[in-house]
Amino acid sequence: MWINFDDAEPSPGDLAAIEAEWPQIEADLAELDAEIRAIYAADRGGPTELDWRRTRRSAARVTRTATRAARPTADLRPAA
Repeated sequence: MWINFDDAEPSPGDLAAIEAEWPQIEADLAELDAEIRAIYAADRGGPTELDWRRTRRSAARVTRTATRAARPTADLRPAA
């Protein structure tokens, strides 16, 4: 069976799954951004204390969101 993806719309279930995963996606993107900033700063004299703080906070956020998602009865509402 051929599926034309140009005309396909995400189902309500697909949208709910994306919504449920969004906090983890955001956390991963924030961590990537912090790592990029640290690498960029390394070429310009080294990361500042703020760069290190961003990296630590983003890593902690990834851990928190992964822990929430791994709970058997994970709350699917967005984290505040």
